Amino acid sequence: MTTVKEILAQMSNSTPEDTALIEKAYAFGLKAHEGHTRYSGEPYFIHPTAVAKYLAEFGMDAPTIAAALLHDAIEDAKATPEEVEKEFGKEVLFLVEGVTKLGKHKYQGGERHAESLRRLLVATSADVRVLIIKLADRYHNMTTIEHVPEHKRRRIAIETLEIYAPIADRLGIGRLKRELEDLSFPVVDPDAYQHAVEVSKLKSKETEQGLLRVQKDLRHALVRKKIQDFSTSIRTKGLWSLHQKLKRKNDDITQIHDIAALRVIVPTVDDCYSVLGIIHSLWKPLPGEFKDYIAFPKPNGYQSLHTTVLTADAGIVEMQVRTQEMHARAQFGIASHMSYKQLGKAAPKGAFQRLSFPWIRDLVPTLLNFRKAAVPAPASVPHKQKPGSDIPRWLTELADAHAAVAGTQDFVDGLKSDFFSHRVFVFTPTGDVIDLPVQSTPADFAYAIHSDLGNHMNGAKVNGKLVSFDTALRNGDVVEILTRESAHPTAKWLEYAKTSMAKRHIRNALEQFAPKAPVVEEKPAKKKRASKKRLK
Repeated sequence: MTTVKEILAQMSNSTPEDTALIEKAYAFGLKAHEGHTRYSGEPYFIHPTAVAKYLAEFGMDAPTIAAALLHDAIEDAKATPEEVEKEFGKEVLFLVEGVTKLGKHKYQGGERHAESLRRLLVATSADVRVLIIKLADRYHNMTTIEHVPEHKRRRIAIETLEIYAPIADRLGIGRLKRELEDLSFPVVDPDAYQHAVEVSKLKSKETEQGLLRVQKDLRHALVRKKIQDFSTSIRTKGLWSLHQKLKRKNDDITQIHDIAALRVIVPTVDDCYSVLGIIHSLWKPLPGEFKDYIAFPKPNGYQSLHTTVLTADAGIVEMQVRTQEMHARAQFGIASHMSYKQLGKAAPKGAFQRLSFPWIRDLVPTLLNFRKAAVPAPASVPHKQKPGSDIPRWLTELADAHAAVAGTQDFVDGLKSDFFSHRVFVFTPTGDVIDLPVQSTPADFAYAIHSDLGNHMNGAKVNGKLVSFDTALRNGDVVEILTRESAHPTAKWLEYAKTSMAKRHIRNALEQFAPKAPVVEEKPAKKKRASKKRLK
């Protein structure tokens, strides 16, 4: 069992008050769960302590870690809310109750899937720490899933793959996303998992010695060029991610070059570009394989330079260059910004500042009323992200994109296609970056900017050339929308659009621009004269 000292050792910059809170919560939880066991037969308190330690590694604040130690105390150990509030205050009680409520809903597929997503995001609207505790809770449960009754395992694993791992990804918590996927994968599809293991081993064996030589050569070159305080490591691709890529490449392993990648971490952004130049001076880069996620971060905040080079020792190798801060953000995402230092300091004495943002609160009306046919909200122009902003843009757009959905399946499909899919990054003519799901078209691009732009779209240019409205956009494309006041959507546009937001705006426009039948006043019917029959 994880000790309180081990949890405290993972915390940085903790105060004596923080230490006292964690020690008190540990003692309370240990007593509350006395005599309780897990499916494995181990003491139940092993679970809350493991979750707490994991959150301490993330850099979470003391109330969050205390709530993790107590997150099952009310539901499973019969501690009362009044006891928790008396001993630990309103803030810890709020977090504990948030996780408890979240845990009461089980994934059943279909409508229940939508309900799980909605509850997760509604909980986040109140305080994002509730969601982060739940993600860590799910991670530890997945590490011991072999002890769960067989009939429950697959449901839990599918829920983890379809809900928790994508949300961890969209919050930028790359480390947690990968671990959740790879723990779920063998439960969901054992045969595909074994195939991915074999492919990974085979490819790694082929390149292992060569990669070590490449790493050594690069380190020597960096020292010669006076690059200081750097570190290098070999990163292996996650098995679920490899499986997904194999499917996209028709199981052709020769088309996958990032099963093992070389990662370089340096102190500054300037160093990143200097290292990139050194790499390209040593090995020839592959055309079209360079990605600058520092200048154009991913929607979840991920930043790094990616380049793919041809080496003599290891063949084609992907290399990633980033700063230590970028690496921490890639591993821990939004959690890396959630330390106690960022809690509001102006809260009244005895009160607490919930770690909540307007961009999450905006989700609530959508998520609570998703069954109702609401009046469509006006499309908002995507705002430019401030450098270093903690706010994932996908969340700022979620409320508008799903302001009106007809039913459960629309809600789930829209989230999957618009927000949990692979993305492409395209540019406006002025250089603004618009991120869209893969296979998006100029129609999706236009409506992502503003509904008026989409409704009056008369043509589209990609990289200066006129294209059809159903052209699939690719990373780096510069897209220009041509408009005409008299232009308006047709039913055919529904086939061009891929995002639920664009389709919704098109349907609304079709109703708006549909010609109205002229009102014809009915004349009073003439009275029929009785016909006289001729008598023969």
